[in-house]
Parts: sequence; C-alpha cells; structure tokens
Amino acid sequence: MAKKWSQKLKQMLANTADLPKDVMLDLPRITMIGQLHIYIENHRGLIAFKEDEIRLTLTQGQLSIKGNQFIIKAILPEEILVEGVIQSVTFINN
Repeated sequence: MAKKWSQKLKQMLANTADLPKDVMLDLPRITMIGQLHIYIENHRGLIAFKEDEIRLTLTQGQLSIKGNQFIIKAILPEEILVEGVIQSVTFINN
C-alpha cells in the first residue's frame, strides 16, 4: 500500500514540477532507431543475453527484447546499446 502511495506522490511531483517522468519515476528511457538499434538507459542489470533475446532488470519488473543477430555495442552500469534486428520489446511486471 505504501509503495502505491509513494508512486502516486512521485507522479504528482513529476507533473507539477515539470521534471522528466523517467527520472522522477525511475523508469527506463528507450530509444530505438528503426529495427536496427536500441538504446536503454536507467536499467538495473543484464539478466540474459542470447542472439535472439535480451533481458534486463528494471526497478519494476523486466524488459525483454526479442529479435535476432543481437550484438552488444556498448554497456555501462545503467545503459546498454544493442544492434540487431529487433522484433519486439516487452515489459514484464513482477
């Protein structure tokens, strides 16, 4: 219950303070260029990497990226750049 209130309070602050929601709500920022590149900021770690799927931990759940020919071009503690043929990006709630 307290977690829901905390999330609602953060949303209200983000709306009234005109701050980016991804920062205030601890959400990932995902930038895609066509089906060829995907850049994810504000993730919590790499769970799995296969040629056809990548899974990342988020603050709330996971992110699954499916496709083929994936290559990690850059990886930092909270950022990752992947190239390949992206077919789907799915949020998985825990």
